[in-house]
Amino acid sequence: MVVESFGAEDTFALGEKIGKSAGAGQVYSLVGDLGAGKTVFTQGMAAGLGIGEPVNSPTFTILQIYEGGRLPFYHFDVYRIGDAEEMEEIGYEDFFYGEGVCLVEWADLIRELLPPSYIEVKIEKDPEKGFDYRRITLTGV
Repeated sequence: MVVESFGAEDTFALGEKIGKSAGAGQVYSLVGDLGAGKTVFTQGMAAGLGIGEPVNSPTFTILQIYEGGRLPFYHFDVYRIGDAEEMEEIGYEDFFYGEGVCLVEWADLIRELLPPSYIEVKIEKDPEKGFDYRRITLTGV
């Protein structure tokens, strides 16, 4: 499925819609360039899950856990991961195969660790269509 976003509000709304329908044990792979809107999408998804606290990119902590919604929300940012061993140290499998919803930013960097079934969310800019335009592609893997 391809969705066009014409601003942060659209990207947030799509994330929120997906969060509302997300089920326990689902893993979402989130890929896109710096500044593409990954954090805005993540904030929308958290809102859809009923998370009331502020959601930001956990770049320096790798994993941020939010438990205040209808399901636990595990937000990974693996941009600074050096190798698979670092993911093993934080026990990623407990989260990937747990009862919450996982969202993994920069998931293309750890593709070999992702479960056999996940949903990829790819956010791409297209300057020809405007500064705020994003093409968001969702693919079940």
